[in-house]
Amino acid sequence: MIFFFLYVTLTVTIEGCMAASTKLSNAVKALCYLTRVHPEPKNSSEISSNTGLNASKLRRLLSMLTKNGIVASTQGTSGGFILNKKPEDIHLQEIYCAIEDRKAFHLDVNTDDTAPGVDMLGYNNYFNDLFSEIQVEIENKLRNITIKDILEKIFN
Repeated sequence: MIFFFLYVTLTVTIEGCMAASTKLSNAVKALCYLTRVHPEPKNSSEISSNTGLNASKLRRLLSMLTKNGIVASTQGTSGGFILNKKPEDIHLQEIYCAIEDRKAFHLDVNTDDTAPGVDMLGYNNYFNDLFSEIQVEIENKLRNITIKDILEKIFN
């Protein structure tokens, strides 16, 4: 019973992580494209067709990146999105925080002790602490990688 509970909880958590990594990688693809075509603004349709990203999802990501000052949005017939910072000043951690509303290792724990004599709160506390530590490590790693770093690895 305990194994089943932990397996279900961890499986749900890991599946939730996949959505986070997709949003982050999609945002990075769009920012890398904007870096390569800088300084001309590009509309979401053009970014979508050059990156293979879903246009609707891309617009939501670009909106969040605009709200957080990573990109700027311009109006008019030649309007679109443009980087608001230098590629070496845009860190993955900043992008991640701009587009994610929850942490990568979110643990939605069940506090209902269904098995007599089992301290589910103890297990839940252990995993909450563990995932908090992992989250800090992830964000520290992301803080050390920039858009410029990614482009250098891919195109050099």
